[in-house]
Amino acid sequence: MASSEVAARGVPQFGAAEIGALAHLYRGEMYRSKIWRTRLDATTNWAVVTTGIAMSVTFSGAEASVLPVVLVSLLVAVFLIFEGRRYRYFDIWRTRVRIMEVSFFGPLLRGQGVRTENGWNQVLADEYADLYFHISFLEAAGRRLRRNYCWIFGVQIVSFWGKISIHPTPIASLDQLWQRASVGPLPGQAVLAMGALFYLGLLALGLLTLRGQKAVGRAHRAADLDARLAALARTEHY
Repeated sequence: MASSEVAARGVPQFGAAEIGALAHLYRGEMYRSKIWRTRLDATTNWAVVTTGIAMSVTFSGAEASVLPVVLVSLLVAVFLIFEGRRYRYFDIWRTRVRIMEVSFFGPLLRGQGVRTENGWNQVLADEYADLYFHISFLEAAGRRLRRNYCWIFGVQIVSFWGKISIHPTPIASLDQLWQRASVGPLPGQAVLAMGALFYLGLLALGLLTLRGQKAVGRAHRAADLDARLAALARTEHY
């Protein structure tokens, strides 16, 4: 029987040795995915801890400056950059795991044998031969921003406005708002303007990366994954 006919009928093309090798490969990719998942969590934990410290210092006394919250916003943005870079690597291993789960183990569990109609084996083979990122850095950073960091930045915004508007007493005039928002030689108007530009930039990053996402490793139905596999086979190398 020709190999094309075998693939068309969905007859298993792999023997026991090949299936055993794929099982070990799956375990290895799962371990890699777990390690990079831990690294992502570590970066998020740094952002949470530093934000908490900045809030404690800022609200420690009536004369405490709002500067710690401003500085920690910049520091958390650096953490987001680190996490975006790490997420690109995590997406490689997670994609491989998801492909094998849906396209290899799924048919085996349903008693259909090894099926290769959607070309999952060729996609994996090409990737092992030529490793590349599946998604851009901007998409990776945008995903982490929407999933985790938007809440951290939201807490920072609330902390900043809470400090300058009601701590230790509510503001009584606009001049008092400018005075409380000032940081060193920078007037309050400049600090607020730069803060608005900073958070508007983050908002734009989160919204603009919603479209055209190329991440394959996310949870998908089998039919959706087939389409994603076809797209992955055409993905440009970043």
